[in-house]
Amino acid sequence: MPERLEFNSRSPFEIHHILNDFKSLTEHSAYADLHLPEGEGPFCCIVAVHGSRGWSNHHEDHLRHWLKSGMAVCQIHPFSARSVESVVQDQLSVTHAMILADAFAVKTVLDSDDRIRSVGIAGWSLGGTVATYSAWSPIIEVLGTPFKAHLSFYPATHLRPDLKEWSDAPMLILHGTGDDWTPISLVEGLLPDLQNATLHAYHDAHHAFDSTEEKKWLPKAIRLGKRTVRIEENGHMSGVWKFGIRFPMNELRHRRFALRILRNRGAHVKGDPLAREDAFQRGTAFLLSHLGLDL
Repeated sequence: MPERLEFNSRSPFEIHHILNDFKSLTEHSAYADLHLPEGEGPFCCIVAVHGSRGWSNHHEDHLRHWLKSGMAVCQIHPFSARSVESVVQDQLSVTHAMILADAFAVKTVLDSDDRIRSVGIAGWSLGGTVATYSAWSPIIEVLGTPFKAHLSFYPATHLRPDLKEWSDAPMLILHGTGDDWTPISLVEGLLPDLQNATLHAYHDAHHAFDSTEEKKWLPKAIRLGKRTVRIEENGHMSGVWKFGIRFPMNELRHRRFALRILRNRGAHVKGDPLAREDAFQRGTAFLLSHLGLDL
């Protein structure tokens, strides 16, 4: 049985709020489940972050695989802690900024646990966004200390910081070239800034390629296109609409406006047996290699 970890977190709506007024935000309770492998510690540990649909079977498959490999897993619950089941249709109820706050808060708890010797982070889709941008230095400076490794499955990497300062920790991004929910082109556009990151692409694989799902169309899912969001050094966030018009993306009302005018709806999910098996092996080998265990 997992051990319940309770901690305090905050709910910044956007990265703008992390960088500018994080300490002024009200604290609230949050929780995670710590799964320990068999054997004697201390163990390396992965903070695991689910995607927009919440915890799914294929996430749990990875967690079991990591546990069998001798790593501890800290499974965070940012949705249920905020009484939310899914953000597929709005992406507003719980944001990547809120989950970043949870991830770093629970890392502080793990860092003080004698059973844990090193902490990495892994996530899928929305959680992959968290696993990626948790390596951005300005966020680390506000929220805590660096993770030792970052594993991202098909993340949404539409954020483009002006300040190109990132953690030295290694990062592995696993993505499918057929993904129409969080396109791999956005990862490719960010990759030059990620000096310690490796992108492994699966040809024609869709979103959730590491699942066993049949191909499914989610008509109300908010998908990403080619547009990116700029983050200036002062934390101001903005996007470009038609004719080069730039509009702010800091607040809830800004995000709602963008969703109304862009109308990016509908995406596929589909498992890919070969990509799934490779992702299990490749992801586990990466984590074992960089969190302090030998294969």
